[in-house]
Amino acid sequence: EVRCIESERHALLNFKQNLTDPSNRLASWAASASDVDCCHWVGVVCHNRTGHVLQLRLRTYFPVDDELTTSVAQWDAQYEAYRRSRFGGKINPSLLDLKHLIYLDLSYNYFGGIPIPKFLGSMGSLRYLNLSGAGFGGLIPHQLGNLSNLHYLNLGDNYYYPNNNNLYVKNLQWLSGLPLLQHLDLSSANLSQASDWLQEINKLPSLLELRLSSCHPSGFVPPIPSINFSSLTTLDLSSNYLQNTSILFWVFGLHNLVSLHLSNNRFQGPVPVHLQNLTSLRHLDLFGNAFNSSIPNWLYSFSHLEFLNLDSNNLQGTISSAIGNLTSAISIGLSYNELEGKVPRSLGNLCNLREIRLSFNKWSQEISEIFESLLGCASNGLEILDLSYAQLSGQLTAELGQFKNLISLSLGYNSISGPIPWSIGNLSSLRSLDLESNQINGTFTQILGQLSKLESLNIGLNMLEGVVLEVHFANSMRLKTLLASQNRLTLEVSDNWTPPFQLNHLDLGSWNLGPKFPLWLCSQRQLSTLGISNTRISDAVPPSFWNLTSQLSYLNISHNQIYGEIPHIPMILSYSVVLDMSSNRFKGLLPCISSNVTFLDLSNNSLSGSISHFLCYKMNEPKYMEFLNLGNNLLSGKLSNCWMMWKYLFALNLGKNNFTGSIPTSIGSLVGLSYLHLDNNRFSRKLPSSLKNCEQLVTIDVAKNDFVGSIPSWIGHRLSRLVILHLHSNNFHGYIPKELCSLTSLQILDLSHNKLFGSIPKCVHNFSAMATSNSLHYPFWSFQRSTEYNSLPIESQLVTIKGKDLEYSTTLQLVKIIDLSDNNLSGEIPEEVMHLKGLRSLNLSFNILTGRIPENIGDMGSVESIDFSSNQLSGQIPQSMSSLTFLSLLNLSNNNLTGKIPSSTQLQSLDASNFFGNKLCGPPLIDNCTIKDVQPNTEKKECKAFSGVDVDWFYVSMALGFVVGFWVVWGPLLLNKQWRFLYFHFLDHLGYKV
Repeated sequence: EVRCIESERHALLNFKQNLTDPSNRLASWAASASDVDCCHWVGVVCHNRTGHVLQLRLRTYFPVDDELTTSVAQWDAQYEAYRRSRFGGKINPSLLDLKHLIYLDLSYNYFGGIPIPKFLGSMGSLRYLNLSGAGFGGLIPHQLGNLSNLHYLNLGDNYYYPNNNNLYVKNLQWLSGLPLLQHLDLSSANLSQASDWLQEINKLPSLLELRLSSCHPSGFVPPIPSINFSSLTTLDLSSNYLQNTSILFWVFGLHNLVSLHLSNNRFQGPVPVHLQNLTSLRHLDLFGNAFNSSIPNWLYSFSHLEFLNLDSNNLQGTISSAIGNLTSAISIGLSYNELEGKVPRSLGNLCNLREIRLSFNKWSQEISEIFESLLGCASNGLEILDLSYAQLSGQLTAELGQFKNLISLSLGYNSISGPIPWSIGNLSSLRSLDLESNQINGTFTQILGQLSKLESLNIGLNMLEGVVLEVHFANSMRLKTLLASQNRLTLEVSDNWTPPFQLNHLDLGSWNLGPKFPLWLCSQRQLSTLGISNTRISDAVPPSFWNLTSQLSYLNISHNQIYGEIPHIPMILSYSVVLDMSSNRFKGLLPCISSNVTFLDLSNNSLSGSISHFLCYKMNEPKYMEFLNLGNNLLSGKLSNCWMMWKYLFALNLGKNNFTGSIPTSIGSLVGLSYLHLDNNRFSRKLPSSLKNCEQLVTIDVAKNDFVGSIPSWIGHRLSRLVILHLHSNNFHGYIPKELCSLTSLQILDLSHNKLFGSIPKCVHNFSAMATSNSLHYPFWSFQRSTEYNSLPIESQLVTIKGKDLEYSTTLQLVKIIDLSDNNLSGEIPEEVMHLKGLRSLNLSFNILTGRIPENIGDMGSVESIDFSSNQLSGQIPQSMSSLTFLSLLNLSNNNLTGKIPSSTQLQSLDASNFFGNKLCGPPLIDNCTIKDVQPNTEKKECKAFSGVDVDWFYVSMALGFVVGFWVVWGPLLLNKQWRFLYFHFLDHLGYKV
């Protein structure tokens, strides 16, 4: 029996000493007498005659994520197991004693960013060296160029460590010492400094496979006379953002190339015509570029091509019937383009076809036509068919049953109607079926009964109806994903039902599951995501269900009538967790929540008490919460000064509670905060100046509180992204700061019901977002509380328009209003306000504004509501107001306006009360001015007053009384200095007592 060499055994033991081995994978590498033969150790391969160590196979296998069958919790567990099994530490130079080692594989371990050991370049017998994904960093040592026997070198994907300490090179001259190299992988190594990269690689005449993905090589490639590695069969230049196809001049001469990867390079224009020279290609990947031409005809002549990926380009036009010439095609990807027309019938002639992706195009066909196009020998072998988001219509027909080998069928987000055909039962191999967001009706029970291999079923957002029973799930043992929300379905099962499946993902939103809480959910021990919102449950949550939350990454039980208290949820294994328990009847104290939760919505419940224990829970741990909504509860007390650990908060809603006191200064540490809602509480004192550090704020809503002081000028200086500013119904006083005019993105400004005085700033025309009728898009309109299964806008706003309180969410970007009503503003209405042509509502009522209504008010072509009531405006109503075609509310009551109301359909259709309290005439008022439609002579009335006729002596005596009273009080104070001091001292003392 051949045994290992003693010196090599000691070398391996020394090598082990410097490794970290958390899972003790190298337990067999022991110094005891029973394990003296190192040839039997894990990962060691010896020569069967000499006993010399030839190979070290110490790779750690990265887990494969199968979205169909792997839940988030399972994936997290698998990754954690992988992480614990990785080797780390350092590479001991004792490896140099393994003089006969030809194979060294340390891939997908974790060496923490240490450099690749230089001494590896002295292991001259090596033929295979794989250090990929092993967490090495820094400069690639040029000593590797001494490995003249090397056939395989893989240094790719070394980015599993912090600080972005990627591998890099300054030049590749050391490659010239590897004449036998056949496989070279430098993926993710930075080649930007190596301007000689192509010249040096050209010195490798034996090269067969070259992978330079994500290397960002120099964009300038000097010409080379000839290609020495003309035998190259595989080339990967993906994800380098090369942009210009001219850099590929050397590629077009590689006539033996079998596999070419050029994805994610931002190439533009037509597909390079010189690619037609590569007639040996079997794998062509052009995914994720910006080719904006049609599919070139020469591409259809690649009879050896097996895999073609043109996904995510801007390809236009139609698919030629010549696609039927791709007789070797196994996979064709044309998704995410601008293709249109009809899918050619010649696709049905591709007998080797296993996968075709046609989603996100504009086919505008009936689904039955596409099925007919694919019928033929293609239908016999087709396994994956993706036609989602393809503008398809019509009904599913019996032809679907002829695709008997289908494993995955995606038809989501089309306009397919009608019932699901019974022939679908012929698809006995089907594992994934996606019919989401169509108009499919009838029942779906036959699907579950016939498709016993089904693992993922998505039928959400359709028109299915009926009752689902236990028996319908009898053959669903393999089911892992069931997404069926937004249908009219009722689940009727017994209280002790135990389903035959163990689901990873479940969404039954809008089903009828109540009134009792579905206890069968507690049997689903592998659940990762769960949605049962709006399911008519009116019951308490069983304790065994709360135990499941530790494994969930998504939970939505909102919009039910669930009651009871929410227990503490201190431990959740998943990351980026979403919890939505809003709109129920939960009561009691806020629960303490795991720091891994990123989205928490407990709004619209009856939770009470302080939130200090919630905010300050585990202060030594950073909180990863991004969205927190505790609005519309019964919470009370002061806010604790614990916000410094919540630095990832993006949206915060504490509105509609009973909080008191001032806002703590630590709220200024929320530098990423975009949405702040503190409305409808009893907060007092001034807005904290630390809030100016939150420069990402888009919404500030502190309405209906007891804030005092002037409106801070730093709102305009520092919060330049602000779109919504709600300060109404507080005790703010002073002038409207001109600095607010710097808020060019502002769309909603509500300062009503305060104690503001002074004039309206003329600089309001700087509100450029209000000056256009276009719908502007800001990050918060698209920020979603989303997972794969749920997507809803997070931002909503209650605004007063047309005298009504209206709540906007999905159309919030269209709302543009200014409300300055119920203050003490004076002066004239600035003409600059009329430049805000996109404004939908303008409310200046209940102030003491004077002067005329600006003549150019007709320029506000988008305005729907104007309220100038209860001011001291005078003059006539401008004739241009008749051109406001969208105007549906106009209130000019209780002013000093005169003359005739202009004629227009909008103005005459308004209620007459909107013009009361003025000296106006004409429809809709009863006073029609005169029979001959002549304007009232207001000048004549003024003359009578001076001629002594019809003088109202009440007003005359009131004016005289005011003058006399004024000088009786203030005259002595002006003349007597001591009286002045005593009087003002009295006022100061009185103010202090108040």
